[in-house]
This record gives sequence, C-alpha cells and structure tokens, in this order.
Amino acid sequence: MAVKTTSAQENVSANDSPIYTLFGAEVTSVLTADTILRLAVGVVGAVLVKRFLPLHYARDIMRALEDIRLDSYDERLISPPILKLGPTAYDFYEKHALEAAYWDHAQRAVRARQRLLRGSDPMNLAIARLRNAWEGPVELARSGGRPMFAGIIREIRDGAKLHFDEITRESPGLLDETPASFLTLNWYFSVPETGGGTSVFKHPWHPRDEQHRDGYGYAESVVENDPVATVRPETGDALLFDTRNLHVVRPVTGPGRRVSLSFFLGVTRGGSLQLWS
Repeated sequence: MAVKTTSAQENVSANDSPIYTLFGAEVTSVLTADTILRLAVGVVGAVLVKRFLPLHYARDIMRALEDIRLDSYDERLISPPILKLGPTAYDFYEKHALEAAYWDHAQRAVRARQRLLRGSDPMNLAIARLRNAWEGPVELARSGGRPMFAGIIREIRDGAKLHFDEITRESPGLLDETPASFLTLNWYFSVPETGGGTSVFKHPWHPRDEQHRDGYGYAESVVENDPVATVRPETGDALLFDTRNLHVVRPVTGPGRRVSLSFFLGVTRGGSLQLWS
C-alpha cells in the first residue's frame, strides 16, 4: 500500500488567520457513517478501507472473471480503452432520461455478476458492508421511478485521464432525487505489483478548465498547484473519494491486473445513501 498526500493539517494561510487544507488521505479498517459524511462535506481527500471484505472473495471473483468477456467504453470517446462489465448511466443518457437499451444491459450485467461467487452477487456484499456503516437506508438510485444499475466491474490497464464525475452536471435530470454529495467506492479484486494508483486533487470542475481539455479528460497542468491525495490500494481494499474533484488513474507498470467493482453513492436530503453507476 502506498499513500501520498498533502498534509491535512497544513496551515496555508498568507496571514495570521489559519486556513487548513483538510485534504488528507486516511487509512482505516472500519468504515463508518462519520467517514462517509466527512468525505461528503470535503474535510478529507480520500479514504482507503483496508480489507473492505475478506480477501478470498476477491480471489474467487478473479478466477470466475476468467470465463466472462468484458466489454469496453466507446473507444471513440474513451482512450486508452477501459474494459468493463455493466452499463453506466452516462453511456445511455438521452434527453433527461435513460435509453431503453440501458435496462437490458443492466439485467445482463447483474446475471453475469451472479456467476462470480457461486450464485452470490459481489454488489450485494458491498451493499451489506455499507448498511453496517451507514445510519440510514442504502438503496439504488432511481430514474423515472425505476431502480438504476450499480456496481460496474472495470479493468484499467493503461490509466484513466484526469477527469471528474458528476451526474447532475453531465446528465441533468436523470436522477429522481438529487443527492447532496457525489462519492465513489472502488472495491479492488486485483491490483498490479506496480502502477495503477489513484490521485485525487482538491479541484472541483470549473468552466475555465475547459481550455485544458484532452479528449474526455484534462491536461494535468490544470491541477499542478492543487492539494492532492494519492493512494495505491492492495487487493481487497476499497477506496472512497468525492468524484467532483478531478482525479486520475496511473497506468499499470508491473505484473498483475487492476480490477475493481465501482459505483457512485450520494447522500440524500432524507438521509439515505443512493447508489448508481
């Protein structure tokens, strides 16, 4: 495990009135509601949960994935390619709603996931872990009254460009209830010996960032002076952070695969955690 971060307690004030960055990376073995809320309000940059679930689950899932073909994002839009199992809402967004094909892809992905643990769905294990931590309901987000898909499995080999994820900005009108926060959870089934780390910058998207566009992402010069939390998890760990902050995934540089179960989670006005991918 490697963690590199801007000091959360660094006083960056230019005068005698202290101002602290509050953007550290924390490592814990216990996920709590307080952890999620501190991420949601922005006083921590990233949280690495050690052994989010027992390690044997990750090993069993990786063996089962050998018999499942992964698709990829549209390579005209996402390059280098990223392999995946399951749809994202962004891929099927059209005029404030989801295309009909989204629901078919979601059903097929859930059936495929149920083959990974001898009939058990890894996403159900992740939801159960969240329910143990959260002091309120944990449920799938809804679009048009229908529960959305959550729990995409991704393999990132060549990295992912600096980017942000914010469904209300990129796909307005899609969620029936707008969350007050936008976090992601990545549970790692496999990590490479070197490379594949994630860096999260204290830099929410701003319109002026568009002059630094690089395909679906941004040139890293846009965040060169920003506080950063960099984490390289181990197999079985989970990483949580606010996806509205620009973040980047480094390429795999050594033996091994970088495979994770990923989904978004939002804290709602009513106190529930809503999930989607």
